[in-house]
Amino acid sequence: MRFEWRLAAGSVIALFHDVIIVLGLFAWLDLSFDLTILASLLAIIGYSLNDSIIVGDKVREIMKRNSEKDVNSIINLAIKATIVRTLITSGTTLATILAIWLFAGESLAGFSISLFCGVLVGTFSSIAISATVPQLLGLTGDYYLKKEQEICPLP
Repeated sequence: MRFEWRLAAGSVIALFHDVIIVLGLFAWLDLSFDLTILASLLAIIGYSLNDSIIVGDKVREIMKRNSEKDVNSIINLAIKATIVRTLITSGTTLATILAIWLFAGESLAGFSISLFCGVLVGTFSSIAISATVPQLLGLTGDYYLKKEQEICPLP
């Protein structure tokens, strides 16, 4: 509800992408699917959605300030502004998942494989998919300019 529908659509497409890639990995490697894998898929959805929201919020924030700018440059600015945070968060999460994979034993191996793949794919999708799909759907700064004029009409 908070985002413009094009930003929300980008986030939802990125979520489907992440889950399909992880499920495809399990099918390709012929790994067993159990409740821990289902739990990891739900964690991947939450992780990826959070990352997509951060990128989308930055796009929205930059568009509000610079609605006359080109959408390509706005998306590039948003990605540049969030890339360090995204990589640090993903890196520390991957280190923790790797420790689980190495030290937790066979019972959590599928869980950690799924999460590891999901975090890698989710980081990619929050940058490459959820930020560019709105552009492909025709996102412009005019939407935010109209919203601003509705809230505070000029005399």
